[in-house]
Amino acid sequence: MTTETPKQIPSAAISDDHAFAAWAADQAGARLLEVRTQGLEGKALKDAGDAAAQALLAELLATHRPDDAVLSEEAADDKSRLEARRVWIIDPLDGTREFSEPPRDDWAVHVALWQDGDLVAGAVAQPALGETFHTGMPPVVPARTSERPRIAVSRSRPPAFVEALAAEIGADLVPMGSAGVKVMSVVRDVADAYVHAGGQYEWDNAAPVAVARAAGLFCSRVDGSELAYNQDDVSLPDLIVCRPELADSIVDFVRRHGTD
Repeated sequence: MTTETPKQIPSAAISDDHAFAAWAADQAGARLLEVRTQGLEGKALKDAGDAAAQALLAELLATHRPDDAVLSEEAADDKSRLEARRVWIIDPLDGTREFSEPPRDDWAVHVALWQDGDLVAGAVAQPALGETFHTGMPPVVPARTSERPRIAVSRSRPPAFVEALAAEIGADLVPMGSAGVKVMSVVRDVADAYVHAGGQYEWDNAAPVAVARAAGLFCSRVDGSELAYNQDDVSLPDLIVCRPELADSIVDFVRRHGTD
């Protein structure tokens, strides 16, 4: 596993949390692309990717944001974060399965900052696309190019209720990996909504939600309630991210039919 020193931090990222989130996600993405060239396959590649990205992000946060707490998928949960004003919520490699299947590009790095009760900065890197979306320069969502709404779903286990939702609102399902990639697909006009229920954690969607909100998209739990982060229980099992004009019909469907 490579242990190269990360590039020097840009001056803007020293004090600006938006720039730091974007830079840190970029650095972890570059490290993951290196890991992909090392000839590993399957579980060995998954494990190497998780470990390399976690180690790098932990190093960057300890060096450049030493007073902040961290919540990561790949590290033990230090409950002292519940008393902290600032908590970085990270997923060093979102879409490990897709990462382990080169040349798939539907995997991501998530870096978000929660401060005083809400998300205030975030970045989602899609290294295999050479793209990083972040709150320092919120992406502009293109005009919709599809006549029928498109809903991003898991390529391996799409929820049955989303199929019923698609039938009711006349939508097409677009399978892909990584929660972050699905949210960014709405930002990029690859999809118009991402509707999920059945299990996620704060690190799965904190950074994507921060970016989607900054881009003007609707974000909520599937019942329309607020998404809350830095909770004692880090399970955050469901969410909606969509173009604002689709929000009412999606929330109404879930309230009438549930997600079973």
